[in-house]
Amino acid sequence: MKKYIHITKEDREFIMKAFGISEKSVFNAIRFDDRRGGTDLAKKIRKLAMDRGGIVMVEIPEIETLHDADGYMRQYLPNDTLLEFSREDGGCDVYHKGKKVRRYENVCVKEIPSIQNWASALR
Repeated sequence: MKKYIHITKEDREFIMKAFGISEKSVFNAIRFDDRRGGTDLAKKIRKLAMDRGGIVMVEIPEIETLHDADGYMRQYLPNDTLLEFSREDGGCDVYHKGKKVRRYENVCVKEIPSIQNWASALR
C-alpha cells in the first residue's frame, strides 16, 4: 500500500532550508520512495514533516460508501462488488456482478476490513 506525508508548500520550503536540500529530496522522503526514501536523512525529513503537522495518507483504490435512509450502508468496490451492511440486523450481504455470493451475520466494525479484503479479491 502506497503512503505519503501530506504537508503544505510552506512546510516543504521550510524543510528544504532546514536541511539545505532540494525539493526533489523532500518529495522522495515524504513519498517513501523505494530507492531514495529509506536513508537516515529521509527519516529526519519525515520526522520534521510530522512535527510541523504533516499527515500520513494512504493511497487506496476508490471505494464509494453510501449510508442510505433505508437502514443500509452500501460500499461499491472497483471489481463490480457491492457490500450491503444492514444497520437493523447487523448482517452483510456480498454481491459480485449482481449475484449474492456470501452473507455475514452479526458483523462487528473491526471485521469490516477483512470482509472488504475478501470481497476485493473476487474476480
